[in-house]
Amino acid sequence: MDETSFQEKMNHILDRIRELPTSNATAAADSAEVRRERVQNSMGELQEALDYLRLSVKYLVFDLEATRRENAYLRRIIEQSNRSRPREDERPGRASDDQTDKEHTEEERPDFGANGWE
Repeated sequence: MDETSFQEKMNHILDRIRELPTSNATAAADSAEVRRERVQNSMGELQEALDYLRLSVKYLVFDLEATRRENAYLRRIIEQSNRSRPREDERPGRASDDQTDKEHTEEERPDFGANGWE
């Protein structure tokens, strides 16, 4: 709705209110005032809710960025730790044959029983 059509409708409504008997016009004006106040209150509450939502989103974005930075930092620490530690197959006295690796791996696994859950 453009400005001119809005003004035309508003003028039409005002003309109709003027045509009403004075008691009806007063009642209509009072009820319109009450509705206007309710709308203003609702708009205020909506504005507060939007402000709270904006703040919450800002906190969530801050937390997400901090978590990403922390994650990257911890990954760097793990990578540095892995680079400085010799690999399993490069350790002195370690047999590199596959059978020994399988036996070693099976020894490290916990025993879960025949069906894997006990």
